[in-house]
Amino acid sequence: MPGRKVHEPVMVTEVLACLAPVSGSLIVDATLGLGGHGAAILDRSAPGGKLIGFEWDQQAADLAAERLRGYGDRVRIIRSSYADLAGELDRRNIQAVDGILADLGVSSLQLDQGERGFSFRTDAPLDMRMNRDLSTTAADIIARGEEAELADILFHYGEERQARRIARHLVRAREKAPIRTTGQLARLVEEAIPLRFHPRRIHPATRTFQGLRIAVNRELDNLVRLLREAPEKLRPGGRFCLITFHSLEDRIVKHHFKEDARLRPDPTGPLEPAREEIRRNPRARSARLRCACKREAEAEK
Repeated sequence: MPGRKVHEPVMVTEVLACLAPVSGSLIVDATLGLGGHGAAILDRSAPGGKLIGFEWDQQAADLAAERLRGYGDRVRIIRSSYADLAGELDRRNIQAVDGILADLGVSSLQLDQGERGFSFRTDAPLDMRMNRDLSTTAADIIARGEEAELADILFHYGEERQARRIARHLVRAREKAPIRTTGQLARLVEEAIPLRFHPRRIHPATRTFQGLRIAVNRELDNLVRLLREAPEKLRPGGRFCLITFHSLEDRIVKHHFKEDARLRPDPTGPLEPAREEIRRNPRARSARLRCACKREAEAEK
């Protein structure tokens, strides 16, 4: 991709160790993004390994297709959410795969493009849709939501302790003028939280942005659906690997792996990035990788 910085995927070494792809493997990258993990999986599984990539952001899917073009028919890209993984595989008569990976972080493409509205580093339209076919933006939620609804979103999805205070301030502010940009929202959140309650290591609006992004994209609902349906598409012995970036997701994955009789969680527990990777790629610092293995059919009975 001339002129474009190649995205660096997180925890590649750990992901490959978890998935253990070999020639002949069929692996699903449920969050293809710009194709970084996918390329690593294809390289490791050469010459006969194949990859199915799911990506619901059209721009990311196009860029991934460009990056992975050299792998030829070893790659198939499906323009869909990972929540629809099982159904999309069924529609293509794919009965079972050897591994499934999902990296639940916001892609660098989305973060670095200010106009997508994921970051307060650039004053841009308050969008936050990972898939632009979705009808509701973050600005819509703020404009239409009742105060209690907004507080619930910020508290439950953003884990924001000042959720009620922020929601009250947003409702009062929108009565005077629409809240349409990331800069507006960040300033309002800063105003709403007393200085003594400002977090030390992150911007005061970080958790608010997280909560709204999760609500816009229905991320937790989609994750629960993936966890419920995807194991049916794994062969016995197949590996299920998920990278999370905040405690909400990690708790959901941890509990599901523990409670799902079809899966045997890796006894070593979650893996974290090495210090060198965090130094090289600060966005990896909050990543946690959990892996589980599909039990043999006899063990499920």
